Formats: sequence, structure tokens, C-alpha cells
Amino acid sequence: MPEFSSHVISLFHKRAATEQGGLLSGKDPTEFNPSDPIRLWIIQVGIIVCTASILSLGLSKMRQPKVIAEVLGGIILGPTALGQIPGFTDHIFPEQSRSYLSLVANIGLCLFLFLVGLEIDSGVIKRNARLSASIALAGMVLPFGIGAGVARAVYKEFIDPNIQFTHFMLFTGVAYSITAFPVLCRILTELKLLDTTVGIVVLSAGVGNDIVGWILLALSVALVNASSGLTALYILLACVGWTIFLLVPVKMALFWLARTTGSIENGPSVFFMTVTMLITFGSAFFTDVIGVHAIFGAFVAGLIVPREGGLAISITEKLEDMVSIIFLPLYFTLSGLSTDLTLLDNGITWGYTIAIIVTAFLGKFLGCMLAGRYIAGFNWRESSTIGSLMSCKGLVELIVLNVGLSAEILSRRVFSMFVLEALVLTFMTTPLVTWLYPPHLRRRIAASGANFDFVPDDEAAQHKRPAAQDGEFKARFTVVLDKLEHVPAMMAITQLIQPPQTTRERKISTAREPSSSQSDAGTPRSISTEALRIIELSDRVSAVMKSSFSDSLLLTDPLLSIFRMFGLLNGIRVSPSLSVVNFNDMAYSVAEHARNYESDMIMIPWLPPAPDAFNDSIIDHHPLSPTPQQQPVALPATAPMSAVRSAASHNPFDLLFRSSNLKSPGHSTPGGADVSKAVAITHSQFVRGVFSQATTDVALFVDQSTLDSSSLVGAAYDGAYQQHIFLPFFGGPDDRLALEFVVQICANPRIRGTVVRITKTDAPTDVPTDGADPAPAKPATAHLGDGLQDPKMNEELNALTVGSRIAGIPDTVYGQQNTETRLQSETADNIIWARYATPPQAGPDSRSVHSSSSSSARPHIEFNTLSTPIPLHATIQHASASLVSAATTKLVVVTGRSRRLAVENHRKELKELMDEHEHVGAEVRKTIGDVATAFVVAGVGSGVVVLQAAGSRTVD
Repeated sequence: MPEFSSHVISLFHKRAATEQGGLLSGKDPTEFNPSDPIRLWIIQVGIIVCTASILSLGLSKMRQPKVIAEVLGGIILGPTALGQIPGFTDHIFPEQSRSYLSLVANIGLCLFLFLVGLEIDSGVIKRNARLSASIALAGMVLPFGIGAGVARAVYKEFIDPNIQFTHFMLFTGVAYSITAFPVLCRILTELKLLDTTVGIVVLSAGVGNDIVGWILLALSVALVNASSGLTALYILLACVGWTIFLLVPVKMALFWLARTTGSIENGPSVFFMTVTMLITFGSAFFTDVIGVHAIFGAFVAGLIVPREGGLAISITEKLEDMVSIIFLPLYFTLSGLSTDLTLLDNGITWGYTIAIIVTAFLGKFLGCMLAGRYIAGFNWRESSTIGSLMSCKGLVELIVLNVGLSAEILSRRVFSMFVLEALVLTFMTTPLVTWLYPPHLRRRIAASGANFDFVPDDEAAQHKRPAAQDGEFKARFTVVLDKLEHVPAMMAITQLIQPPQTTRERKISTAREPSSSQSDAGTPRSISTEALRIIELSDRVSAVMKSSFSDSLLLTDPLLSIFRMFGLLNGIRVSPSLSVVNFNDMAYSVAEHARNYESDMIMIPWLPPAPDAFNDSIIDHHPLSPTPQQQPVALPATAPMSAVRSAASHNPFDLLFRSSNLKSPGHSTPGGADVSKAVAITHSQFVRGVFSQATTDVALFVDQSTLDSSSLVGAAYDGAYQQHIFLPFFGGPDDRLALEFVVQICANPRIRGTVVRITKTDAPTDVPTDGADPAPAKPATAHLGDGLQDPKMNEELNALTVGSRIAGIPDTVYGQQNTETRLQSETADNIIWARYATPPQAGPDSRSVHSSSSSSARPHIEFNTLSTPIPLHATIQHASASLVSAATTKLVVVTGRSRRLAVENHRKELKELMDEHEHVGAEVRKTIGDVATAFVVAGVGSGVVVLQAAGSRTVD
């Protein structure tokens, strides 16, 4: 009877549910369970991704590709390093779990090879096909021959005699001759070589080398898997037939499907993506079952996807994040786990390892260098650069080595030797190319498009036209486009600089000019713009593809298309260009592009984010646009601060610039301030970088109209002036540039301007004085030196924004100026004010005194002088009064940035102004200057143009 009861109890125990307590029940989460492998898999993926990401952060500073970090991470996690810790491998990477990792990694590898196929453009091969084919052929034949010779010695020393030598020789030859095309593309993009003669040839040769390399790999796998030569032939024929089937009928059907579903115009649809994925894995399945590796089928599937309309780039953007973040690190970590550098434990092994590294590099380097020198006609430096770039191995060789290891052609020791060789050659590519081919020796492709018509980087100043001098008409502008929401702002400032074009406006301009000797001065001059599209080069493959497909992207990019049509409708010549660079190099790229384009001015946007539609307190925010009932036409310079406070109670930039101590009840959201502040700091880094590195004039357009709810309904044009420009002139090179800029744009009869020369006094003075009469101009300029006579104030001024608290953001503060420089600047202020504020005298010499822009613009500009102890408050009130008196719809404020040779110190008054309205961060004041910050804080005008004169400009 006891036996019966025990048996019954045991039966109940068997029927009991599996314990699900997990960690709380004391179970080890790293214990491998074949029926539930997800726990250990997540632990493995987390460790692998974190290790690769940490290593990538350090290696990226050395401009090394991410694949090095992923393989090094696998080596560290493998038996070489952490695997030496007792129990680490058994708990984290047990042998039973490797199959699950390998399955996911091979799925990711197929997707990655599909992306590699997408990245290859057949048009690249056609360009300069003769030169690139010779380099690609020489870069494969010589390394393959050297690899076959080295394979004989390695085979005798390290390989099992049961392995056929021909199989080992094939894998060794392929490993020696292959070039990592994806890594090569990234290196060319990061080093800015894609528009050089060397970069064009290397890119074309790399495409051909990559295709031939995968074909050789497929042949090698077919020979290994075949039991006889006849079987290998059948495998090869089946693979060729499948490839032709995909490249002809399937490719045509896929193009028809893309066009039918609208995927070319609108991006890939869900149905198109489904069909594409089915073709990818179906092709991988077929090539795998016939005896060729699955990755070859996925690679061919990537080749047949249509390239029209940027479809390949759109598909890459949808897949690349998961592939690059999860799948690829798993695959290359498995390579690292199979790499055991402790096996390199004797002199013979290290001797062969060094021999493999040296011969693999010399085979590629010499083959491509000699072909580049004697066949393509490059000089020795360029030929050496081509050889260095083509010797990059990277992930492609690692894939070949893993295929050889899984086929048991390579032993663990030989596999580790070749992995070390691939890492060394990939690591040395970037520093070697940088040393061999520095920027000042590079040859750029000419704009004519002819093969290798080039212009050297250092052609420099020899053939450049002279830059626009003070008072001369500025005709060439570089417009920076980086986001779609910035396009309206750039349209607005571009329309400001456009001269009058219609016959009616020319007649108006001529009728307003009293002197007949200046009738030709009113003739409008044309301007041209270089629309520079900036795309950030991220770690994504799609960013590299955009750089490689720049020619087609210039025609299809929506930002460039919009701005090109805007120029066509307004009679402005627009030359589009594209630059794909890292964020840290964006400012340098803009400055360098403007220098090469010989621009007179760089124009960059700064746009606040759109108001939150769900926040009622923000919807009503708009820039200050007072009505005649709200604001008198002329306000005293010593108006009480309460008047200013009531005039501008809302700050449209609080979304972008607000600090943590906001007072408005509508700003109580906890997270909004941090997000907006982060946006402001990020963009200020780019803007200040342009200010600090540009060698030409820079104009920053701060668009406040997007926060004006009334601007959603535009006013109809009734013949009145549609724009009114207001310039507060304090003095200094930036303000002088601003005055010249206002004079030029006011040559357009539809634009009027008000220029007020502001001087700071210690006591209240009279109301503003009309500056049209030259007599009062002299006493007004006597106040210019007030702010410069106090050395302590000057020292405080120059130290106002020294040193940014944000790491990596360049500051643009200028050093202490001596007395002579300040006096020269003050004299220049007086001269330029007298030049433009004094009415022109009819006579034979009048034309020589006044430029064409100034002579036609003065009838549209009102010049005033103003002396006040509170210049910022008075300026804001005067700007509001100008808007009312002009009876126009929009006011644009133009100010100098005044970070160099500033006349007045506004820090104390700006602090009071922010106490009355809203506070902004220190980075805003450092970016746009104190005067512009005051207008932004008060919300005056639909836009603020902040100008900085070129650092190379003379002080008149």
C-alpha cells in the first residue's frame, strides 16, 4: 500500500506545471534552456551590443570603421581575454547556445549582403570604366597570385593534409584579393574624397572588385561542396542561371511593381517591401540548397532593386538600423569568439602571421599603385593613395574567413592569423591615406564633368575674383539648406536681397533719383546663389549612399527642388550642390564651400520649433506687431520700462531659448524646456562654428514669423511697401556691414528702411533727431567714444562671453583690441555714416562718392540719430514705431553680431530686459549677440538678420 501511495504522489508531481518563478525562485537566468532560449539570448545580445558600442565610441575618434570595434569586441569576449575567466564562457556563451546566435547572425548577414547589393550602382562602373577596370583587375590578379604562393607554405605548416590544397588556395587567394566595398565607401566619404579623381576611380574599381570577389567566393564554396568536378560544374551553371533569371525578368517585374505601387515616387509601400523581402530570402534559400552560400543569393537580390527615385536609399533606411545594431554585431562577435589569439603562441606562428599581413598589403598596394601609375596616368602620390584604399579588407574578408571556417577549410589557428591580418590592414587604411593624400594636394573634379578635368585644392587665390569690398554690390551668396522647415526662412532672406526686376520698378527707381547722371546706377544687378544642401553623415549606410549617389540626389532632393523652383520664379540663378559630412565638420564644410564658390556672403537659418497645438498658452504667441492704437509713432528715448513691458508681453522664442526659470504660466511643462534648450544648443554649435571658421561675411536669419498666428493669413499686395527694414547702428565692423547690407536691399522700391544711430549717454536726452541734415550728425558722433573711454568696461566687454560652458562648441570671441584699432574703427563708423546718411549732391563728383546701391537706396531709407541711457529699450520702441509709421505688414530687424570691436556693453540692460520678458540661455547671447537677443526677447519683427563681417576685412 505505501508503494501505491508513493506512485500516485509521483504521478501528481509529473503533472505539476513547470515552475515559472524564474529569478525570484532562485533560478540562474544564464542557464541555457533549449525550450526557452530567449533569456540567455537577450543577455548575450546585450553584452555584445554594449561592448561593440563602447569600443566604437573610442575608435570613431580615430576615424576607424565600426566593424573593427565589433570584431575586437568578439575577441575580448572570446577565449583570448574574458574567456580566460573561469566560468565566463560556460555561463554567457555556452556551446549549446551558439547555434541560436548563429541563426540570427546569418539572417542578419543575408540582410546585410542585400544592403550591400543595394549600395552598388552600376552607373559608377560605367564612369571611367577603362581606368577603374585596369586598377580592379591588377588589384585582384597580383594579390591572388601572391596569396596562392603564401597558401602553399601555410598549408604545409598548419593545415590538415586531408583538406585539399586547391580549396585552401582558393579561399586564401579570395581573402588576399578582395576589397571591402562598404568600408571603402565610408572611408571615402569621411575623408571627403568622393569628388576627387582618386575617389572616383577607387569607388568604381571597388564596385567591380566587390562583385568579382563574391563570384569567386561562390565558386569556392561550390567547389568545396561538390563531390566531383562535374557536380561543381552543375552547381556553377545553376548559380549562373539563377543570377541571369534575377537580373533580367525578375528585375523587370520588380521595376513594374515599384512603378505600379507608387514606390518610386512615394517610397516603398508595404506590399513592395513584402515582395522584396520574399525575393531576398527566396534567392538566399535557392543559392544555399544548390551548394552556394545563402549570402550570394541575397547579394544578387539587392542588385535588382530599382534605383530610380532614391528607392534603394529608402529601403536601406528602413532596414539598416536593425541590421547594424543587432544582427551584424552578432555575426562579427561570433567571428571574434572563434578567434583565439592565444593560439599564436610560438615564433613560427607569429612569423607566418606577419608574413600574411605584409604580403596581403603589398599585393594589393603594388598591384593597384602600378596600374594607377602606368595605366591610369596618376602621379606617384595619387597612385599610392589608390593602392592604400584598395588594400582595405574589413568585413568582407571576415565573411570569407567565416565561410572557410564553417566549411572546415581553415583551422582555428589559421583563422585567427587571417582575422588579425584583416584588422591590421583595415585599421591602417585611414591614417595611411590621410598621410599620403592631405587635403591641400587633392585634385577635385571640375564642374564641367569631363573626365579628370580638375582644380587643385590650393589653386586658391590665383584665379579668384576679388571679394566684394565695402560698399560694393554683393552678388554671390551661399544659402545653407539642412532641413525642410528652414526653406521658407531662406526664401525670405533671398527675396530680400533680390534687386528689382520689373520694368515698372525700374521706372520707379529712376523717377525717384533726382540726378540724371545716376540713371544707370538704378539699373538692377543680378545675383546668384549657391544652394548648399547639408546632410549629416551618420553611422547609417543610407547616409553613405546619399553621398555616393550625389549626382542623382541633386535632381531629386526635395529641398533643392523647392529652392530651385523658387529661384526660377524670381529670376535668381541657383546652383545646387550637396555635401554629406559629419556634424562636427558641417561648419567647416560650409565655410570651405563658400570660399571655393567665392561667395560674398553665407546665409544660414535659425528657426524655432512650431508651437504646441495642445498648449493654449502658446498658440497666441506672436512677434510684436503693434497697432497705431497700441503704440505711438514716436516714443521718447527715456520711456519707462513699463511701457516696453506692456508693448511686448509675449516672447515667441521661449519655446526655443527659454531657461529653467520661466515665469510665464504657460511654460509649466516639465520636459519642454529641456528639449528646447537642447535644440538651441545643438544648432548654436553649428551656427557658431560657421561664424568662427568663415572667411567671408555671414548672415544669420532668425525667423520669428512661424510663431505668429496672424502670419498664417497673408496680406494681399496693394502696391504699398511689403517689407520694412530696421537697423540699430551702434558701430563696429559688423554694424558697418549691416548698414551696407540694408543700403543694398533697399535699392528695391518695395523695401523701405529705417536706420538709427544709437549712442549711449549718462543722462536722458531729447527725442530722436532727424539725421537727414548733415549738421546734427557731428554732435551725435561725439558720443561714440563714451563706451570706449573706460578701460575697465572694455575689458569686461571683451570678456563678456569668453569660454563656452558646452564642451566642443567653438567660441567666436575676439581678443582685446588696442586703442589704435578702436580709433580706426570709430573713424570708419563716422565715414560710412556720413557716406550714406548725407543726401547726395547733384554734380559731376557725386557718382564717385556714392555706390550704385546707396544712391538708389537712400530715398527709401530714413536716417535718424538717438542718444539715450537705455539704448536697447529705446531701440525696441523705435522699431515698433517705425513699423506703425511705415503702414506695412512685416518688419525685419537687421543687426550686427558685434562680437568684435563692439562700441557699447549691453549686458546689464539686457539682463533687465530679460527680467521684464523672458530669459534666454547664455548660448543664445553668444551666438547672435546682445542686440539681436534683445529683439528676440521682446519679440519684435517677423525676422532678425544677424550679420558678422569677415575676419579678413580691413578696418577701412
